[in-house]
Amino acid sequence: MDWLFELWPWYISGPAIGLIVPILLIIGNKQFGVSSSLVQICSVCLPLKNEYFKVYSWKENSWNLVFILGTIIGGSIAGFLLMDGTPMKIAPETVKALSELGLTDFSTLMPQEVFSWSYLLSPRTLIMGLAGGFLVGFGARYAGGCTSGHAIMGLSQLSIGSLVAVIGFFIGGLIMTFFILPHILTL
Repeated sequence: MDWLFELWPWYISGPAIGLIVPILLIIGNKQFGVSSSLVQICSVCLPLKNEYFKVYSWKENSWNLVFILGTIIGGSIAGFLLMDGTPMKIAPETVKALSELGLTDFSTLMPQEVFSWSYLLSPRTLIMGLAGGFLVGFGARYAGGCTSGHAIMGLSQLSIGSLVAVIGFFIGGLIMTFFILPHILTL
């Protein structure tokens, strides 16, 4: 079981992720990503509320719901059952940079100064949660998919639209990391 607690090398994890694409293409699916599952969830929960959901057959893409359920279960197992209590391994330069922004607790997967019940109504949590969630949701819908869908599935299909979307994701991530996030974290 020790191999579950260690970081996997790139030559194991990279091909494992890469095998998703040919497997999906072999079974006839051309969509992969988390944001596409929202359509399935909405069509299950609201089948008669919207004209689009009346003609959309969620049963044909029910594998996506299983994927999301597996993601939630796998993340829960990894986060709750496979954690051994040792602090996260973070580069000293990263710890120093984040400490200068007010983040000092690196004992869990997420900084407790942002992701805890006591900080739920703080300005930085509200901005990151509400505004960030809206922008990610709007961006995924506007781009026609999420980062994993475009980067893994779209690029493997040589989609120019996915290439533009992935470039946009990276530019947005750089702008957020270096220009916006430092201001939010100092609130």
